[in-house]
Amino acid sequence: MENDAATLYCTNENCQAANPLTHKFCLRCSTPLTKNYLWAVVDDPSVGSPGEILADRYLVLDKFLLLDTKPGLLALTPELDNLQPIKAYLRLIPYRLHVPQVYGVLFIPDGPSHREILLLEKPPLLVDDKIQQVQLTSELTTAWRDATSMRQLNWLWQIAHLWQPLASEGVVSSLLDSYVLRVEGSLVRLLELRFDAATLPELPQLGKFWQQLVSDAKPAITEFVNEVSLSLIQGKINSTDQLIGVLDGGLAQLGRSQTPTIKIITKTDTGPSRQRNEDACSPPSGTLVSKPPQPTALAIVCDGIGGHEGGNVASNLAIETIQQQVQQLTKVPYDHIDPSLLLNDLEKAVAIANDKISQRNDSENRQGRQRMGTTLVMALPVAHEMYITHVGDSRAYWITRHGCYQVTLDDDVASREVRLGYAIYREAVQQSSAGSLVQALGMGPSTSLHPTSGRFMLDEDAVFLLTSDGLSDFDRVEEYWETEILPILAGEVPIGNVADRLVEIANTKNGHDNVTIALVHYQVQYWEPEITIKAFIPESYSGKTVDFASRATDATLLGSPNHKTQVIPDTEPAKSSGLPLQWIVPLIFVVAAGGLGLFVRQLRSPSGAFPVFSNPLQTQNPSIEPTPAARSLANLSPGWVIQTKNQIPLGNNQSLPPGAFLEVINTKPNPKPTSGNFSVSMRVCANKSTPTPANTNNPAVTSSVPSNSKPLPETVLLDLSQMKRFGVSILPSDAPSPCTTVTQPPVIQSPDDASST
Repeated sequence: MENDAATLYCTNENCQAANPLTHKFCLRCSTPLTKNYLWAVVDDPSVGSPGEILADRYLVLDKFLLLDTKPGLLALTPELDNLQPIKAYLRLIPYRLHVPQVYGVLFIPDGPSHREILLLEKPPLLVDDKIQQVQLTSELTTAWRDATSMRQLNWLWQIAHLWQPLASEGVVSSLLDSYVLRVEGSLVRLLELRFDAATLPELPQLGKFWQQLVSDAKPAITEFVNEVSLSLIQGKINSTDQLIGVLDGGLAQLGRSQTPTIKIITKTDTGPSRQRNEDACSPPSGTLVSKPPQPTALAIVCDGIGGHEGGNVASNLAIETIQQQVQQLTKVPYDHIDPSLLLNDLEKAVAIANDKISQRNDSENRQGRQRMGTTLVMALPVAHEMYITHVGDSRAYWITRHGCYQVTLDDDVASREVRLGYAIYREAVQQSSAGSLVQALGMGPSTSLHPTSGRFMLDEDAVFLLTSDGLSDFDRVEEYWETEILPILAGEVPIGNVADRLVEIANTKNGHDNVTIALVHYQVQYWEPEITIKAFIPESYSGKTVDFASRATDATLLGSPNHKTQVIPDTEPAKSSGLPLQWIVPLIFVVAAGGLGLFVRQLRSPSGAFPVFSNPLQTQNPSIEPTPAARSLANLSPGWVIQTKNQIPLGNNQSLPPGAFLEVINTKPNPKPTSGNFSVSMRVCANKSTPTPANTNNPAVTSSVPSNSKPLPETVLLDLSQMKRFGVSILPSDAPSPCTTVTQPPVIQSPDDASST
């Protein structure tokens, strides 16, 4: 397939020697040889014949598959003003785990003119260096039948996350084309983008596409996938937020069949050219942490900015603050954690660290370049997920047996230009200010800080590398991951030795900065569950589950006409309307008289109970019956009764069955006031046909708790978002109540009332 006469040129600018294609290291300077495999987007039957070399550098391996034999040279780039389709690739760079990026263009002579062929880098490939074979990875529909149930749902979960961003760029058809929809291990990868026709695909079409996967789904999830597909087709699932929530529930059930073991090692070094180390890490450098036996595992890398008594102070202050914040989050069992709210809490922890550094700057009157700051990247493994949060240009890489993937996008000028569709990344990084940061911790108030956070489903062994730019500069991770990090997964090299080796590479191959790394080795044991998991599909859903890239917000992008994501409130704020002045004084008297009347009535009431009115003015004119406000979840009040529509898990092998009645005791605001969420304390008092508390105060209701199941608690604490997700109904005020009023007892925490809520 390859041309025996073809040679691969070294990327070391001081060497550039030609090497045989079969070699991994340069014969002259021992630099790892870079093999950039490219996918050509062309309407022709092929781009050339195998073995042919195009434009004196691109070796044709197959019909549309090329190898750049001169990877150290910049590829030709198109004029973006005339190529609108290319901008979809650029603006989707936050999703480059799944969407290929533009490498350049290839100009092919065609008579008096020439053709422009778009070249995409890092297509989904299987590369076997032993036999020198390169081929496309399998289509999802082909690989589906051999995947575990966990991986099958993981693939659907990734597609659900990609639907909205691809739809916003007019390329969501890519997720319905089995030829371009590929998989690379646990990752969904697109071969190229398919541009939508005039009529945009909608979720029912996704349901029809998924319907063909049901027959080959694993037994544990066959019913689940079928129900989700039908719900998409029938419109019961009508938003990607709702779809992601349903899939999250399925993955959480499967996650109980997966047992992870985690090891973390960190290492920091001043480097050969710096006088002091402004970086910081957690756990402390050289410390090995294992979970179990440790209850939590958290890795943080910070690269300080601001020189002596600046950068090192900022980086250590960030580490200390975030450790304190995250320690509270990790005390909660994983099945009690709402993923989207945990992401919010991680960002909140970053915001608190930012404000502490910023306040320190203000108290010391630091201005401009004198302000101290720090970059940050952290990894928090929780059950079958990895949570990544980052600010600045410290990076996180995800290494599996299938490849090395950079999962964070630098907060620098080059990345900003690409996200706006102004430049191809390989060209943007050549500009003089390309590496200038657009945000870091401590440079301003947290209101102007936009951390990037996301989560990744893990269904196979993996290593996450967190690193400062002391190692990541000049693509050192891409050069050395296969020889230095991959052996961890094979059990060939201790993780501590790998950390030492990476620091050595950073100091000898780069050497211009401090270097700090953290390695997180995630090992998993998975067995197919014997049970059949269920899909909980609420009748209505208003929660917001945000994926990795949509949370990657740059303050400099918000004012851009090309920026498509806006932060909007859940509900429209009420428009204020001023009262005429002549109404104000009489209204004051009316309200005062009403209040006095209520007070007198309270004193005369034999029971001492204060009556509840929907409108205090209703006592002024008994002949006029006021219209009570419609009962809804937004205005829940003590004494109201709700009924569950679907099963609501409570943890500890308990759940509220469909048809259960609960009486509202009180409501309390969420600790995160901007979330619009609140918690509701309720008494479980009756149920139509399923178990009720054994000690119920309602003698008319007979307990039917099976002998092998746990009785329900007397009281529960549910979130507004949880009730919306699983579906509840509110009994009208004139309906007979199956509950009897009780005083407020202690409450039992529900899964969604974790510290992340």
